[in-house]
Amino acid sequence: MEQNIRPVLPSRVLTGRRALVVGIANDQSIAYGCAKAFREAGAELAVTWLNDKAKPHVEPLVREMEAAIALPLDVAEAGQLEAVFEEIGKRWGRLDILVHSIAFAPRADLQGGLLDCSAEGFAKAMDISCHSFIRMARLAAPLMTEGGTLFAMSYYGANRVVPNYNVMGPVKAALEAACRYLAYELGPRAIRVHAISPGPLKTRAASGLKDFEQLLNEAAEKAPLGELIDIMDVGWTCAYLATPFAQRLTGGTVYVDGGVNIIA
Repeated sequence: MEQNIRPVLPSRVLTGRRALVVGIANDQSIAYGCAKAFREAGAELAVTWLNDKAKPHVEPLVREMEAAIALPLDVAEAGQLEAVFEEIGKRWGRLDILVHSIAFAPRADLQGGLLDCSAEGFAKAMDISCHSFIRMARLAAPLMTEGGTLFAMSYYGANRVVPNYNVMGPVKAALEAACRYLAYELGPRAIRVHAISPGPLKTRAASGLKDFEQLLNEAAEKAPLGELIDIMDVGWTCAYLATPFAQRLTGGTVYVDGGVNIIA
């Protein structure tokens, strides 16, 4: 049963907050859902896209959301990540929210089993999908002078075997562990860290998984709520967690999947 309930956070509760959302590819991206929810809750936005191929799909969204800062970012390219945070420091002087919504594995390593994953492919997947979040946290923390919230996007395959998820399972498990350790290290600075684990969504990144349509159908059948989630479900969850209403929550993995994760 489709519910179509549109949440409304009270009094634009993120007004005055400044959020960096990394990884918008198009209007189906989880990153876009997060940015849109933050903006509707009153936050100012900085957003990034990967490269020139993604730029035409992202520019209309930048205008729609009135993003104050919009820059390309390939975390595999030396200096680009530092340039983004330098611009934020110059323009804003501080940061309150960061969303890391990027992941990558070479296609051959992603579509083959874990036994066949090359050392180079594993290292590439780990660097872009996990270690880049640690690098972002290191750059963001000095700008979070009044505390803040960091988000990284994970998936159920971090904790249970999902057929065809392959190398991304261990990589996402490492990402969730990184969130816990960062929550511990950054807690004294009032910086909270959350791993967000959405259910399967029709995003460009997910389309690289073998038999993805079957995964979607199985999730819809298993969900106690009887339907798949959408990008705004993830966005509103992150918006809530970035507010003072969630000021004592940190370090956990938050499932946004209609309850799929509780079903054996």
